[in-house]
Amino acid sequence: MSSTETQVDSRITEEQDHLDLVYARLDRMRANTQRRLSTTLREAGGTPQARSERESYERMYTDDLAKFDAAEHNLYFGRLDLDDGEIRRIGRIGVLDDDATDTTLLLDWRAPLSRPFYLATPAAPEEVDRRRHVRTRSRRVRAVNDEYLTLGDASPDDVGHGDVVNENALVAALNAARTGEMTDIVETIQREQDLIIRSPHRGVTVIQGGPGTGKTAVALHRAAYLLYTHRDILSRSGILIIGPNDDFLTYIGQVLPSLGESGVLLSTVGDMYPGVHAAATETRHAAAVKGDLRMVDLLKRAVRARQSLPSKPVPVDFDTYQVMIDSDLIKAARAKARSSRRAHNLAQPVFIRAALDGLAQAHARTIGSSLLDGTQLLSGADIADIRTEMSQDGEIRRALLMYWPTLGPQEMLRELYADPTAIRKASPGWSDTDRAGLQRDSPAPQRDGSDLTPADVPLLDELAELIGYGTDDAERTERERWRRQLADAQDALDILTGSAPQDLEDELDPEILMAYDLIDAEQLAARQTETQRLTTAERAHGDRNWAFGHVIVDEAQELSAMAWRMVMRRIPNRWMTIIGDTAQTGDLAGTRSWGDVLTPYVADRWHLRELTVNYRTPAEIMTYATRVLAQISPTQSPPTSLRSNGIEPVAIRTDAAKRGQIALRAATRPELSGLSAVIVPDDLYDDVVAATEDIDSPPRILTVGACKGLEFDNTVVVEPSAIIADSPLGYSDLYVALTRATQRLTVIHADDLPDELADMTNAAPDTW
Repeated sequence: MSSTETQVDSRITEEQDHLDLVYARLDRMRANTQRRLSTTLREAGGTPQARSERESYERMYTDDLAKFDAAEHNLYFGRLDLDDGEIRRIGRIGVLDDDATDTTLLLDWRAPLSRPFYLATPAAPEEVDRRRHVRTRSRRVRAVNDEYLTLGDASPDDVGHGDVVNENALVAALNAARTGEMTDIVETIQREQDLIIRSPHRGVTVIQGGPGTGKTAVALHRAAYLLYTHRDILSRSGILIIGPNDDFLTYIGQVLPSLGESGVLLSTVGDMYPGVHAAATETRHAAAVKGDLRMVDLLKRAVRARQSLPSKPVPVDFDTYQVMIDSDLIKAARAKARSSRRAHNLAQPVFIRAALDGLAQAHARTIGSSLLDGTQLLSGADIADIRTEMSQDGEIRRALLMYWPTLGPQEMLRELYADPTAIRKASPGWSDTDRAGLQRDSPAPQRDGSDLTPADVPLLDELAELIGYGTDDAERTERERWRRQLADAQDALDILTGSAPQDLEDELDPEILMAYDLIDAEQLAARQTETQRLTTAERAHGDRNWAFGHVIVDEAQELSAMAWRMVMRRIPNRWMTIIGDTAQTGDLAGTRSWGDVLTPYVADRWHLRELTVNYRTPAEIMTYATRVLAQISPTQSPPTSLRSNGIEPVAIRTDAAKRGQIALRAATRPELSGLSAVIVPDDLYDDVVAATEDIDSPPRILTVGACKGLEFDNTVVVEPSAIIADSPLGYSDLYVALTRATQRLTVIHADDLPDELADMTNAAPDTW
């Protein structure tokens, strides 16, 4: 055995011994936590306070157990040897030995002392002499790679170069086959990524980066870092992560649990309104119209239009008389309600009270004029009595509410879309084309809002603000209703108590329990409202007024101006991480300038950070993608590909009728490894999906909008010219489609290729 092999074996043995020690301690931590959980459940009392404490501890211990389980995957991955002889070992979670000194066996990767593992370079070694990358599988060390930051006793070939940290591990991770789920990058975080992950900025941070620069991974690791560093704040208020589609959220869903964090709410724009899962589709033009800020004024006008006037007096029977509800009465009541500056539903009591005042005064005059001498007037107390009687008259209330009805966001939006006249009145100055973008033959309303589109959800949120549905004021009203319900529940228990025989103890077995022994007023009221104890993420998901501690928006360039209004309501402290690339904007109402988006909310108080290294896309593919980028933004620099894999992209020309079949054949070739996807123009999606009927394990078929944020080992892009023609932002869509592959790109076309791809290597489909 050579001396080098002996040294490697010695290093592996050393690290294996330490890994065994770490896992032994982790197993003890898990066993102790499980024992404490079992004891808590066994000893919990039956009072509400005891149950509350039990549930709190149960959640804490369960979270700890989940962290231990997550840490099983590559628990220990890094080591730092400092120039003063200190050794720091880095892992997914922090682990202390249980000896008297509480020796640190592993530092959490987020701890400040772990930071040189990601920052140290030969140019700035951060007092690190050697960085060791430890690769494990299950509980066994498989390999050890050392990188010397200072020359010392090492040869020049062993010293790291440039700003790429753990280059061997990084390249291995990049070349590994995709599994359909995003993996964390905790072992291979690079310097420019770490600076963003640990940024102390408490305002808005925009991370701009081209395809494959790790924007999403950085954002998720930033979420984990913030939860570690600011857990006291964020454990109560939570973190919201907004992604472009459900596939994307599924793709990233395991990253945070693998880092030991679980209480983060993941959502698309279409799921941000409680109780709604917007799943319907619409044209790009319709979505763009709905995303325009003009919708704010349109919705305001639509709400005011529901505050109507009677076209002629409406008679209502009251106390053997007829009272008349006419335009003057409603106009005066409406003016008072509007002058209260409350949202529509919250101003309704003002409207009703003013209208009843007017009706009572008019009725008093009617009664007074009918008296025998014609001169007697009713007193103020008499008029107040009349007003009280009228307020309890169901027919009068129903008649008044015709002109200031209670509104609900979903119902109102559906009714607006189905009424061309209402749209026209609410949109002065609009073109007929834009108005037509709002009109739709409303399908049967779905309870979960699945008949609505993602672009409708910001409009629901805007309407909720305008009509006072689920707002803070409405919540205060609900709390007052809760207090009344609690009082009613207490009254019910008092009645039960008072109805019990005074000599109960003498007549009945003392072991027999009565209702008031088993439940108190608060419990009874809580049961009536089916209140549940939920996690922070669960409570936030069902509360439109929830104020998150931090919000992360991925693929943020796709958000419309109306969507940004909705997002900003969720984050009043404006502590946000915004991730995107304006060159990849595909939504016609999306973002082309971060300044335009953020200035209305934070002026110039936001920071821009850029990621410049492309870890995903090989240089061979980026050659063509860079040409497309030049058509989108000639001044924008493309990200630099970290690697070249020697696989040139291939273009295959075929008949239009065979495009789907050829694309599927290209994506399912036997020699391909990893995940494959076929990316198609919107109009060809159904045709290509239909061609998968005879394939046992077809690849993913995606439109450009559905593939945003995703990556695959092999991608087949169908008809690039049609992708460009699909939209005014077609070049941005093509840029996205070309940069999803980590290894191989194939282009299928019947039409001529765009100039940017015209010199791509040609291949015949029958050569496979």
